[in-house]
Amino acid sequence: MNKGGVSPAEAPALVVSATLMGETAARVHVLTEAEGLVRGMVHGGASRAGRALWQPGNVVRTTIRQRGDTGLPTFSGELLYGCAGRLFSAPLALAMVQSACTLLETTLPEREPCLPLFAASVRLLSFLGYDAAVAEREGMPHYILWEAELLRTLGFGLDLQACAVTGCVDNLAYVSPRSGRAVSEEGAGAWKDRLLPLPAFLRDAQAEGDIKDWQQGLALTGYFLERHAFGQRHHPLPAARTRLAQRLAQSDEAG
Repeated sequence: MNKGGVSPAEAPALVVSATLMGETAARVHVLTEAEGLVRGMVHGGASRAGRALWQPGNVVRTTIRQRGDTGLPTFSGELLYGCAGRLFSAPLALAMVQSACTLLETTLPEREPCLPLFAASVRLLSFLGYDAAVAEREGMPHYILWEAELLRTLGFGLDLQACAVTGCVDNLAYVSPRSGRAVSEEGAGAWKDRLLPLPAFLRDAQAEGDIKDWQQGLALTGYFLERHAFGQRHHPLPAARTRLAQRLAQSDEAG
């Protein structure tokens, strides 16, 4: 992007947040493939059509105009894929969308490309928005795997390939809360009560698991997000992420 003047740059972007800015505009944060998280303004973003377009979870073909080095970019765009609006009848899936968008906004630095995470985010939202009933039943393992990708992007990726104690690749059942490495049943020994359970679906794409597995997976990625992404800044996990865990627990109780 040529920052010396007005230089439009068009690209698909994932809307991660939108808030009113005055009477007619909105402050919008988007995730793009080439530039990562970009914060800007949308003229007319407070209108009914603007709010519908710039809804968190939507994928929008966005034109970004930047004037000078310090001016706030302005966005315009058209809808490519609407996600959240399809999930009003699927509260658990909608909570996944809200949590993902909030985590993107609160963990990523501005203007740093994150191509694998952008692709993973679009895949997640495409899956969740395709069929609300399927998203409600099967979306959680996709979401937790997305959180694992977010941790990798932030430099805190889990190492689940082999046991940290024995080096074996079988019977991996735990994760060390200190190192983020997998531990087998044999390697855990008397220390297993101090380790985090490792649900099978985090290592085997064919193992979707059940609600108990999903709760363990959400607790696992949540532990490392809380410790590394937010704990170092003395912040708790965002409320949207906490609500997702609560919503999953309610689904377990209802089942």
